[in-house]
Amino acid sequence: MSLEDAKRQIDHAFTRDDLKGPSFENVFAGAASFLRRKYTKDLAGVDIAVTGLPFDQAVTNRPGTRLGPRAIREASLLQPCDAPYGWGYDVLSEFAIADYGDMAFDYAMPSEVLARIAEHVGGILDAGAACVVLGGDHSVTHGCLRAHAEKHGPLSVIQFDAHTDTWADDDAARVDHGTFMYKAAKEGIVVPERSVQIGIRTDNPDTLGFNILDARQVHREGPERIAERVHEIVGAQPCYITFDIDALDPAFAPGTGTPVWGGLSSHQAAVILRHLAGIDLKGGDVVEVSPPFDTTGATAVAAAHVGMELLCLWGWTRRAQ
Repeated sequence: MSLEDAKRQIDHAFTRDDLKGPSFENVFAGAASFLRRKYTKDLAGVDIAVTGLPFDQAVTNRPGTRLGPRAIREASLLQPCDAPYGWGYDVLSEFAIADYGDMAFDYAMPSEVLARIAEHVGGILDAGAACVVLGGDHSVTHGCLRAHAEKHGPLSVIQFDAHTDTWADDDAARVDHGTFMYKAAKEGIVVPERSVQIGIRTDNPDTLGFNILDARQVHREGPERIAERVHEIVGAQPCYITFDIDALDPAFAPGTGTPVWGGLSSHQAAVILRHLAGIDLKGGDVVEVSPPFDTTGATAVAAAHVGMELLCLWGWTRRAQ
């Protein structure tokens, strides 16, 4: 789509024909798909599908992350005309990226949502596309991991978070955003010794063997060294990135359910993500954006940038293959 053609169209989320290329549309107008990608359920020829999981019934405190996917999409409209800074290539022009919309589910049956997520994400992967998820509370990652492990085998996980989410929970019927990583480890769908949790700053003595680079270590050693450590831990293993927005300090991301002071700055997170280039990323998510607790929209803006970085990381590896 040429610049002149783009200027004559509106609602590129519906009207664009090409899944590649920038979108020149007024930021304040039009349908708010992620990065102005086309809304479609047809995954033929799609390299990466972005989908929303608007579920927040597993939170332990403040709700509202069901509104996260919508807010992240709106915040992403600030980016779709420009190649992402510092990558040296434009993932939006080189890869076919679609917005697959949100997953449908019965909000009155939360116990069914985990299986529904695994089916939904698994369907995207079976169609030959990679998947980037917009949450939703952090429990949604469990279903995403199940779907990716079904396709790629047990995964290394790179988890940005204030919390380890490995609190013990052996009740299969419970759905909890603080125990999903415990269950994923027990199921054998993640490999704790080849996984890493970044930005942790809450106490949980049982690490289950996960490597922890806590927030103080990030501040002390710097983001470049932290990225090096992640490469050393993960190596060439197939991996999944889950980014809980509360990994960022509340000064940068106040709109989340369980904010904890002393977290990462947006700069630190951006540098770490950029220096992860070369990992074998299979998929990822950004979760726990709760718009009701953020009057400025800064949290959703940060999450939208994380989503873009996930696309770029995935594309970086594919370009090298």
